[in-house]
Amino acid sequence: MTRQLRLELRRPVSYAREHFVPGPSNAQAIAILDAWPAWHGGTLALFGPTGVGKTHLARHWAERAGAVILDRADPQLGEAAGRPVLVEDVDQGVDGEALFHLINMAGREGGGLLLTARQAPVAWSAALPDLRSRLNALPTAEIEEPDDVVLEGVLRKFFRERSIRPPREVFPYLLRRMERSIPAAREIVRRLDEAADDAGRPISRALARQILEDDTENLDLFDG
Repeated sequence: MTRQLRLELRRPVSYAREHFVPGPSNAQAIAILDAWPAWHGGTLALFGPTGVGKTHLARHWAERAGAVILDRADPQLGEAAGRPVLVEDVDQGVDGEALFHLINMAGREGGGLLLTARQAPVAWSAALPDLRSRLNALPTAEIEEPDDVVLEGVLRKFFRERSIRPPREVFPYLLRRMERSIPAAREIVRRLDEAADDAGRPISRALARQILEDDTENLDLFDG
């Protein structure tokens, strides 16, 4: 029998708040973001591991605040005058002098500055002494590694995007055994969908066990 080719349909990215899964691991960060424009000095650094939703929350804030999104590799300060600004992945490298000016501009009328990164500002490199002191004093909001509430929520979201309704027992089984990250949740859902399609059977706990056991066997091969 000829296998049917799968057509991956890319959905447009949405940063709407209703598409973000809240939970204990991100509740404090959400509350601090929602306190805008009452941030001290008009600035905030939002940090946390890869894939926890920093960009989602930051882009939602940018839309709500009417912020301009600047490229960290080439931040154009002229675009930032008198309006809120978002710069992402700042710890991956940014012009120190430009960042220093953006922080100073944030407290002026109409200004504001949201920075995202994987690490807290105290860990960012800064050759300028004045910038170092500014970074050390930045208000921060941390998104932690996803908890069970968030992981189950994103699993359900990724399944819904593929029009799949797995049995309830699949979720606690995955949560006890999967890598605890949102990218890992997306990958598991993709692999379950493809495996179920290839085998011509519905997604089940047994299929989830097969996928996770395959991962363990592959890790054992690398360890050997």
